[in-house]
Amino acid sequence: MNILVAGGAGYIGSVTTRQLLDAGHQVTVYDSLVKGYAAAIPDRANFIQGDILDSAALGHVLSIEAYDAILHFAAFIEAGESMTDPGKFFRNNVTGSINLIEAAAAHAVPRFVFSSSAGVYASKNSPLVESDPIGPASVYGQTKCMVEETLEWYHRVKGLRFAALRYFNAAGATPPARGEAHRPESHLIPLVLQVALGQRENIAIFGDDYPTPDGTCIRDYIHITDLAAAHLLALKALDERPRMVYNLGNSTGYSVKEVIETARQVTGHEIPAVSKPRRPGDAAILVGDTSQIRRDLGWIPQTPDLKTIISSAWEWHHTHPRGYNA
Repeated sequence: MNILVAGGAGYIGSVTTRQLLDAGHQVTVYDSLVKGYAAAIPDRANFIQGDILDSAALGHVLSIEAYDAILHFAAFIEAGESMTDPGKFFRNNVTGSINLIEAAAAHAVPRFVFSSSAGVYASKNSPLVESDPIGPASVYGQTKCMVEETLEWYHRVKGLRFAALRYFNAAGATPPARGEAHRPESHLIPLVLQVALGQRENIAIFGDDYPTPDGTCIRDYIHITDLAAAHLLALKALDERPRMVYNLGNSTGYSVKEVIETARQVTGHEIPAVSKPRRPGDAAILVGDTSQIRRDLGWIPQTPDLKTIISSAWEWHHTHPRGYNA
């Protein structure tokens, strides 16, 4: 297939691009580089620098050649920031996504795979299934809901075949090539590893009074290569299934304190932790039931163990202490 990957210079997009290329697909990465890194884009991919908010540019790109699918990773992801600057997230994540969906429909791109989020769900104390109530706790989660709803309507009205993949916490790295380096960094595992590298004095625990066994938030972590592999399965399945919504996680939750302790074991560093007040928009528990995609598409995570996930991340961060700027 000839595939356009929006946000292909980012963490998940670049790893998925590599897997698509390895599978024999032709890939063009479309990325503004506001959050992504040119150095993360695989050499075999074509690259066009552009913003999903630029509808004219998107239309031009899709008019140059025919694409069989669009994979959409081009979103702002910081849930905390979305609660202080909601307009930024509605503009990029919703308006930009609509631009991309409209362009797909206008240029007869038949398949669309969307990077959604577990943040669309209302929190509950057991693993979340796809039919559970929608109830985002942040503007970020709300933007993902709105794009999923847009895809539903374009499927009904325009026949666009789509897969919405609701991620839990992507983590780990694919040494030596690609690791997690957000601008700014907001994810727990790389922040913890920055402490081990001496780049910050301690790791903040935002809330230690949640209704969980140790009082800290519980999250489901999935290795980046397993996450990318699910996109290839979903892309192929769109030939037979016109509409899909799946959770992507390991169905196992780990608390913030458990992640920190595992990182101490992996790195051999003390990693001091400091308790701070809760952040707006943080759910107590987000763990996914992934039985549906396992059953339907035969997806099986190959790296489910937290220690292995953190070890792969540590190998990359230890050899790339300045990220892609090294």
